[in-house]
Amino acid sequence: RVLSLELNKDRDVERIHGSGVNTLDIEPVEGRYMLSGGSDGVIVLYDLENLSRKPSYTCKALCSVGRSHPDVHRYSVETVQWYPHDTGMFTSSSFDKTLKIWDTNTLQPADVFHFEGTVYSHHMSPVATKHCLIAVGTKSPKVQLCDLKSGSCSHILQGHRQEVLAVSWSPRHEYILATASADSRVKLWDVRRASGCLSTLDQHNGEKSKSSSEAASTAHNGRVNGLCYTNDGLHLLTVGTDDRMRLWNSSTGENTLVNYGKVCNESRKGLKFTVSCGCNTEFAFVPYGSTIAVYTVFTGELITMLRGHYSTVNCCVLQPNFQELYSGSKDCNILAWIPALREPVPDDIYEKSPPQQHLNPAYEDAWSSSDDEG
Repeated sequence: RVLSLELNKDRDVERIHGSGVNTLDIEPVEGRYMLSGGSDGVIVLYDLENLSRKPSYTCKALCSVGRSHPDVHRYSVETVQWYPHDTGMFTSSSFDKTLKIWDTNTLQPADVFHFEGTVYSHHMSPVATKHCLIAVGTKSPKVQLCDLKSGSCSHILQGHRQEVLAVSWSPRHEYILATASADSRVKLWDVRRASGCLSTLDQHNGEKSKSSSEAASTAHNGRVNGLCYTNDGLHLLTVGTDDRMRLWNSSTGENTLVNYGKVCNESRKGLKFTVSCGCNTEFAFVPYGSTIAVYTVFTGELITMLRGHYSTVNCCVLQPNFQELYSGSKDCNILAWIPALREPVPDDIYEKSPPQQHLNPAYEDAWSSSDDEG
């Protein structure tokens, strides 16, 4: 299904945003509701389900925090995220230096956290049961941890030297956090530890830094502006303005040296990319100019480029139940990429000749029965 993704002529997403779409999130409970955040501060909530039962339909906006809403963000919304455990709450953060916790039913903020600088990114753990911490990356090099229970910024992680552009909790260990910064570094933290920092990822795996003057470990030769764990939490993908994407073993911190070629990245802020879920050979979906590049995560092969937006793509998000992709762009549009349906083969073809199978190598089964090995 992932290999046959294409721009769907039968599905539209209602166009509400009057400016660029920066961030998307689909709630993990039912996979039915999607949030979007725009450069004008507007947040929209969509229902992705086809209620009309017709083949062609438009995903309707159920409600929005528009420009006239008293609590609308004053500047660009950079990140939206559903509360991982139910749809009654969602969060948003903005260049207006705030993180807001929203009650979905009333569209009123239940809580607002204020920061000294622009907020680039925030994230709640998808698996945490023992804490309610929201990690926040801002213009400050300090990573802030806000506690939803107490309503205060409980904790600060110090170690980066420049602004923190992306943050992501591990989907495997609830206390492990990854952060990416403009200082070229990616750090892994255990938020229970006083010192916090577990490791700083090194693209050279310790080879270069011994001899060269560059003593400190860097993950990229530029700003690191995107992070994404694989769904099992065993690997971490990072992207940087050095036009590189790297895959790391998240437990050893080792650079796996998978080569994705040039991954064009001119974003001055955080880049929101994503990975597939439950595919045999996982895929990464990365905004690449006005297209979305699809790579195989473990071999680095560029599978396809999804074309359809008129301007820079800022974010993409996967609906894992159906392997559908949604992307948001500076062109104000949200596009739906749906697996193309295979044309059914007429029955009489099989009678004339046995079916010739032309499988994409990614689908091929490497399994062989022991009889063949004899």
